[in-house]
Order: sequence, then structure tokens, then C-alpha cells
Amino acid sequence: MSQKAKGIRVEREVRGTLRLESRYHTLPGVDGMKIFLDGKFCGEREARVSVFDHGLLYGDGVFEGIRAYNGRVFKLKEHIDRLFYSAKAIHLTIPMTHRAVMEAVVETCRRNRLREGYIRLVVTRGVGTLGLNPNRCKNPSVIVIADKIQLYPPDFYRKGMEIVTVATTRNLHNAVNPAIKSLNYLNNILAKIEANIAGCEEAVMLNSLGYVAECTGDNLFIVKEGRIETPPLSAGALYGITRRTVIDLAAESGLSVTEPNLTRYDLYNADECFLTGTGAEIVPVVKIDARVIGSGKPGPITKKLVAQYRALTNSTGQPI
Repeated sequence: MSQKAKGIRVEREVRGTLRLESRYHTLPGVDGMKIFLDGKFCGEREARVSVFDHGLLYGDGVFEGIRAYNGRVFKLKEHIDRLFYSAKAIHLTIPMTHRAVMEAVVETCRRNRLREGYIRLVVTRGVGTLGLNPNRCKNPSVIVIADKIQLYPPDFYRKGMEIVTVATTRNLHNAVNPAIKSLNYLNNILAKIEANIAGCEEAVMLNSLGYVAECTGDNLFIVKEGRIETPPLSAGALYGITRRTVIDLAAESGLSVTEPNLTRYDLYNADECFLTGTGAEIVPVVKIDARVIGSGKPGPITKKLVAQYRALTNSTGQPI
């Protein structure tokens, strides 16, 4: 490439950056955390939605939790894809293009100088009446928050965590499909309350047939005789992006991964168990319903996958 051609390319890149930075503006007199709200950036005190927003009144909307590592947003396209799939499933039109949402996420990280952290992306149905009719909501709201998160204490990642099975059943596919990452998380919250009452941070949720679906905020994996198993999506598991990443990492290492229906019996007799999620990352499980799993310590396959995942998150993603 000639020096002139290189110069033109750099100029275009710079101009593209300037256009992106000038697309949104920050409300005057606002300091501290910058939150993207419907095309504008404002401080956290000024970031407000109406009490008539159906996201508040009925949990009518969708969301994504996304991670940033080492100055990059991890699996950004995949998260935005899932956001649009969830929105389509509830007949919600996101008032931005796929690319514009991605740019808004990156710009929010940039304005908050976030290199390592957690991004919460929310799309609500918007302001409507006190009735259920979503057609009365004309302008959906798009919100991006870039901050920090720590779901579990550091000791859980080193020593493993204890979880319990709860009575709250995972949503039926023909009720509120578990594949939809909606703002209505009451099913998960009720299960979380049961876990907390039992003295645990996380719970195993079964589906209506008694098979393992997932945990309240994470997908679940077990290891048995060198094989990795995880509940199928049809059992009520979320289409987890970290779940998919772990399956791919395992395959790269030559590890067998299958998706059979699992019962509590299978969990109790596993050699290893771990949970996956964007917020949780990969966390070992060493006890379920007072049954010790394997040796009672994080197993070798779990540790290997944790190391692979950390290496991947530290080196890939959309630059901020």
C-alpha cells in the first residue's frame, strides 16, 4: 500500500471516529458515571425512566449483561444478536440498528474509561398506559450502563461453592420461554430467594418434567469420567453465550461435550460440576443438596477450562 493510500485510510478512520463521538452528546453539568439513555449521555442521577414505562410496570422488555476485559468488549456481536432475538420474540422493535447498539455499548465504556467491567444493556417497551396493551407504547427506551460487578465471593472461585435444588420450576416454553432474556426475571428471583433461605448463593432449577434446566443466573455443567455434560436448551436452559464459549473451548481441547437430560442423581454422582455465565464467568461447584461432588474441590477439567476462558477473554473482543 502506498503512503498516500495509507494516509487516506487513516484519515477515513479518524473521521469515522469523530462521527461516532459526535453522534451522541452529554447533557450539560453532568459529572460522574455516564449512562446512555435514548441517544444521550447523562449522569446516573439524571438517568430516569417514566413510572409509566412498561418495563417498570410489567417487566416488559429485554436485556443483556456483557463483560469488558483488558480494554475489549467480549463477545459483543453475540450479545447484541441475542438481544435482537429476544426482542423479536416479544414483538419489540429496538429503535436502533444492530451496529448502532454495538457502537453505543463501546462508546459508553469509553466515556466511563472502563477497561475491565460489566455492561448492562436494557431495552424497555417504553411509556404507555396503565393497561397491558403494548401497542400503546410508541417509543421503546434503550439504556446502557457500564460499571463493575462481582456476583460471588472470590473464595467460591478458588474453593468452589455449594448450591441447592429448589422447588420453583423453570418457566415452561409455552408460558414465558426461557430462551427470552426478558426484564421479567421473577421466576429466577423466586428460586434465588429459596437458595438464600437455605444459606446458598445459587440454586438448581428443574423443569416441569423434573430434569435439570439451569441455575437462577447461570448454566450448569457436570463432568463424568472425562465427559462434559450440560442440559439441552430444550430443558429450559438459557442460550448462554458463556455456555457456548465453554463448549467450544472444550472441543478445542479434545474433550467430549454432550447435552443429555440430567436429573439430580446425575448431579450428585458427577466427578466435577461448574456454572457458567457472563457475570459469573466459570465458578466451580463442590456440593449440591449437601452431597459432596467428586473430591469436594474444583476438578482438573474445571481448572483447565477456567484457564482457557481467562486467556480468551484477555485477548479477544471489540476494542474500546
